[in-house]
Amino acid sequence: MTALALFAWISLAIALQLAIFLAIRFVGHWQRYRQLESVVADTADVPNAGVAEVLAAPAAWRGARTFRVARRVVEDRCASVCSFHLEPEDGQPLPTYHPGQFLTFELDMPEGDKLVRCYSLSDAPDPDHYRVSIKRVPSGRSSNFFHDHVAVGSTLSLRAPGGHFYLEAGSAPVVLIAGGIGITPMLSMLNWSLAQQPEREVWLFYGVRNSGEQVMREHLESQARRHANFHLHICHSDPLPAEVAGRDYHHAGRIGIDLLRLTLPLHAYQFYICGPGPMMASMVAGLEDWGVPDARIHFEAFGPASVKRRTPASPTPEAGTDIQVTFARTGTTATWRRSAGTLLEFAEQEGIPVDSSCRSGACGTCRTTITAGEVSYNQPPDYDPEPGMCLLCVCTPKTSVTLEA
Repeated sequence: MTALALFAWISLAIALQLAIFLAIRFVGHWQRYRQLESVVADTADVPNAGVAEVLAAPAAWRGARTFRVARRVVEDRCASVCSFHLEPEDGQPLPTYHPGQFLTFELDMPEGDKLVRCYSLSDAPDPDHYRVSIKRVPSGRSSNFFHDHVAVGSTLSLRAPGGHFYLEAGSAPVVLIAGGIGITPMLSMLNWSLAQQPEREVWLFYGVRNSGEQVMREHLESQARRHANFHLHICHSDPLPAEVAGRDYHHAGRIGIDLLRLTLPLHAYQFYICGPGPMMASMVAGLEDWGVPDARIHFEAFGPASVKRRTPASPTPEAGTDIQVTFARTGTTATWRRSAGTLLEFAEQEGIPVDSSCRSGACGTCRTTITAGEVSYNQPPDYDPEPGMCLLCVCTPKTSVTLEA
């Protein structure tokens, strides 16, 4: 073998070894890339925005904390909705909250009693103040108290933000559906999303009777002009004679599933609904009929309105297994069925007077003593009732029970 041939064979061997080495490195990098791609795909909708801010924020306080009203702003032409900007009297930074949650107020009423009521936060989290926007209800003691007696400089006792109805961070497009004063938690969700995730697509369908009742009209229109990913649709069920479609509102009539189907491009949306009971019941049922998965439909009702998800029919209890609920104060005993819902809903159906507020297990207003039997919760409530008591708004009877109500 000549020296030239030997050199050629040695060069070929070196090239082959180099090719094998590079191939191994390439395969390793490709496998790691695929693993990373899988992780990114699996966590695309996992809440992660603002983690640093949450970790750095102060912890929520226990019990009541004193706040002072720093600003009071009328938010609609009818002067029926007023925003209250609340600053902590101790001057310490405020804990953050999820957009859509509410505050619980312990109100010292002029009549001498104390009233506990919950109101949604109506703005994105701010370390210096909270904002709630409250509509005057003719028969509502708490809303009239705010409108008639709470002024700049007034002090109020607040519990920390709570509630399970809130917008999570993620990439999925969002559809916010608000009726009347149900716009308040949607404002919090909208403002937070546009500030923290401007690339995320947000649709807002907001229904009121006419422009006189529309809350923060200029703010919403300004945000729609500034953000290409925010799509605003105002619905007037009873437009004023001078109002013009396309200028004062987008759609005549109430918000309905047909409007959504005609307007929304086909995407896997997250739907958030808040407003009057009939509107919410109609929207939830319509979305379910449209084929929207239950996990993508989120809603919250104000007051006694109650919306139930469709669930498979429960088997009829066998003879002798009926659950009896006794309300000791009124001497009423009635048979509870799964279709009756929570013990608070059951009490209302039976005409039993029970004080309540948040209807989500956060404020403790409906806590009631159990003198016999057991109850159960689908998930642990935010408010921890004392031993021997239950939160009627989020529990159901596990056995026959006797309640001090």
